Amino acid sequence: MLERIVTQISVLKKYSPPLWSIINIILGKPNCDTCAALENHVESLENDFKKELNAVSVKAINSHLSRLYNPAKDPALVFFRHGVPLLYSGESDENEIYGFFEKNQAPAVKELTDKIFEHITQAATGATTGDWFVMFYGASCVECQRLHAVWESVGATLKGRINVARMDANLAGVNTAKRFNVNKLPSFLFFRLGKVYRFDLPKKDVKSFVIFAQDWYKNAKAEPVPLLASPFDELVDFAVQMIKISVAFTLDMLTEHPWIWQIGVAGFGLVAITAIIALCKAGKSRPTKDTKKEKKSK
Repeated sequence: MLERIVTQISVLKKYSPPLWSIINIILGKPNCDTCAALENHVESLENDFKKELNAVSVKAINSHLSRLYNPAKDPALVFFRHGVPLLYSGESDENEIYGFFEKNQAPAVKELTDKIFEHITQAATGATTGDWFVMFYGASCVECQRLHAVWESVGATLKGRINVARMDANLAGVNTAKRFNVNKLPSFLFFRLGKVYRFDLPKKDVKSFVIFAQDWYKNAKAEPVPLLASPFDELVDFAVQMIKISVAFTLDMLTEHPWIWQIGVAGFGLVAITAIIALCKAGKSRPTKDTKKEKKSK
């Protein structure tokens, strides 16, 4: 019978190296037939997991881990590899379960940054490294955290056919996110042959992501991959942003404190009137030149 746990932390504290990998059953509720069937499969494989994969098997009932790693449904089977979760999304079959975990003992999703994105993906320069499916996430995005195990499963399913990666849109991937107009998180972009397609299916599960990358992307709008911005482009963009910020700040100040623009208008008017009066006085006091010429004596 599998050991029952309360939290992932309790397992990590108990099972120190070399048992770094953990197979974790998330059971939605007691007296669940589907959960019991999945638990029986893992119990049958428990010795193989420990011997071949150096992993222990545990279970969690009514745990918050269920919402964290598979918010769509219960039960869930998650394989932790050095802390990186992989959600199993296949059939409740012992051979499929073992084969899936045995083939994916290392993380399948690559972590990209602004510095290596174009070099690795070649999104705008020929795409010789193949197609790329990239998840843009943020550390403070709750939905992003819940999809990490799902996204690992997408990477494992598409491994060898499509490259699957992720980028932190707020830190190491902020410029790339800006380049592709990523305005919300999480966002999923599929790069293929110089074009980029935005994932727009309603469900964010393994099946939907895999279907989109394999064929459904053809139904999405194809956008050309924008070229990398030059230093001059970045300078111009920075100047434009500063102007926008300055204008917005000025408008906010004038809206909150209308007396500022009233004083400004009054001051400008006073200066203008003073200048006009000064010009008029200067014109009147100017001496007239004697333009008459003396007649020559004959």
